[in-house]
Amino acid sequence: MSNIFERRFMPRFFVDSDFQSGDAVALPDEVARHVQVLRLTTGDALTLFNGRGGQYEARLVEVGRRNALAQIGAFASVEVEAPYRITLAQGIAGGDKMDWLIEKAVELGVSRVAPLATARGVVRLSAERASRRHAHWQGIVRAACEQCGRNRMPEVDPACDLYNWLEMLPRSGDPGALRLMLSPRASIAFETLPGTPPSAGVTLLIGPEGGLSPEEEDAAVAHGFTPLSLGPRVLRTETAGMAVLAALAARWGGW
Repeated sequence: MSNIFERRFMPRFFVDSDFQSGDAVALPDEVARHVQVLRLTTGDALTLFNGRGGQYEARLVEVGRRNALAQIGAFASVEVEAPYRITLAQGIAGGDKMDWLIEKAVELGVSRVAPLATARGVVRLSAERASRRHAHWQGIVRAACEQCGRNRMPEVDPACDLYNWLEMLPRSGDPGALRLMLSPRASIAFETLPGTPPSAGVTLLIGPEGGLSPEEEDAAVAHGFTPLSLGPRVLRTETAGMAVLAALAARWGGW
């Protein structure tokens, strides 16, 4: 029973390295700091993953004040990915909302997050600040994967203007793909979506706190997005995406 408990609550860390069983790996600085915070010591068990699929058992063989060394053990081809790919194209939300959105989207199985600058967004990022936020969001993805058990790392795109992002999408679209845009003005209900996931994945477009402008919605429709309604209540931006992701997971078997 203690072994089951240990495995269930074993610390998990992302290490961006092509290690294999038998290797001794110096843990990155941020992981070594986390080891210190958790007060782990030599001999303690870990789970390590590199984002390329599967995970490794490991054990600490050295813990210093600023460094840690782990011995890599057996590989386990554990996968908890959803049976479909989904991109969350999210109008950049203000305050800590965007951080929360990305964290929860990772937990709910997204494959990619595309942060978008929109007309009604309250956040305006300079090039330098956008670069810092991108690195920060990547850190949130890593931490979320460590927590929720995902062994493949979702991608986070650099922040992009909505219109530029739309122009980068394939113009003709893919017959096996589905593009959805949440809109309080939409008449198409969630219940009308197909009962099985599209073979080429889903792109879900959501506006910021003030929603997308009519012009932005028109541009999205011109690029193949279907306006989708979640019912009579208007949901906050941080609620809407999570509601759809959870509902799709229940509908298509993503849990």
